[in-house]
Amino acid sequence: MKGKKFFAAGAGAAMAFTLAACSGGGAGSDPDPTGPDEQGAVTEDMSVGVAMPTQTSERWIADGEAVESGLTELGYEVDLQFANDDIPTQSQQIDQMITNGVDALIIAAIDGTALNSQLEAAAAANIPVVSYDRLILDSENVDFYVTFDNYNVGVQQATSLLVGLGLLNQDGSEGDAEGPFNVELFAGSPDDNNATFFWNGAMDTLQPYMDEGTLTVPSGQTDFEQAAILRWQQETAQRRMEDVLTSTYVGTDLEIDGVLSPYDGLSRGIITALESNGYDGTVEEGFPVVTGQDAEIASVKLIADGVQYSTIFKDTRKLAAQAVTATEAFLAGEEPEANDTETYDNGVKVVPSYLLESDIVYQDNIQELLVDSGYWTAEEVESGTAE
Repeated sequence: MKGKKFFAAGAGAAMAFTLAACSGGGAGSDPDPTGPDEQGAVTEDMSVGVAMPTQTSERWIADGEAVESGLTELGYEVDLQFANDDIPTQSQQIDQMITNGVDALIIAAIDGTALNSQLEAAAAANIPVVSYDRLILDSENVDFYVTFDNYNVGVQQATSLLVGLGLLNQDGSEGDAEGPFNVELFAGSPDDNNATFFWNGAMDTLQPYMDEGTLTVPSGQTDFEQAAILRWQQETAQRRMEDVLTSTYVGTDLEIDGVLSPYDGLSRGIITALESNGYDGTVEEGFPVVTGQDAEIASVKLIADGVQYSTIFKDTRKLAAQAVTATEAFLAGEEPEANDTETYDNGVKVVPSYLLESDIVYQDNIQELLVDSGYWTAEEVESGTAE
């Protein structure tokens, strides 16, 4: 699977921390790559529970396997569980990890508000909790958060939409297009704290163009609640796009010029709906500009083919390495290094965080960002499937 390629045999712990260093250091920065055994810490009997939300997205499979591999290379036992987007399942999995006596927890929550009792039990057992990519809300028992700069991810998504429409150039300078352009807006799952950050970053970027009339939203659906797609489901996004087309565009002279999509799975559903309603060809030939996120291989191929316009590359190898680094710091009795102590208020406390940077992927930089970095191979991009 993809995650095994991230931490291939022979790369070892040094790989994990090299990746962390690439992102600017981080928790327990510059540790001894020989691992904690040679630094005096005991790992033989230490275990880490890793709770991931689903296996329906290749991204989460990769994250889970990368975290597992990084921890295993350091000598920890790892209990990796996927909950298939079912909240009770994830709650039970974490309960069982605590019962089994794990020494630390890394949790990518399905619903950031649904784990209070589990985190209380973890705190009572002195088990540190690292919130992974999705902030766990309404609990004082979240010890650390590793993620990307999620507001900036939203800015990048909106920026790529503006570039695709010709209103901006890739270097940020003003483009030649004048508009007006018809766009529709999609948001992520309302139970995922990141979805709001993505939305706010995107809307703050797009709003001036909407205010001046350069961008219009013919459906009128400009609120987060109207645009949100529960559980980030591709089928739900496809149905909503079909409904918007039927209610607003079919039987009129209106055409969609672009769609703000916050995730590649949603993007593929949106593209399917557009193609089923008479939109065809490539962006260069007039297909609507559709954004995305996560650089999933099926969408990277669509970008290479000129159908999807862009995605946001969040190098999950670095995120996994940062989670491993933070966890090892806790298990060594230290405080992980944070680079943000102000942004991520979970409703009870501001959670110390380490934020990583992301990149916009266009057709012309797939090679540089994804292939040259070893994230995907040229063969995988060509086939649209992970090897």
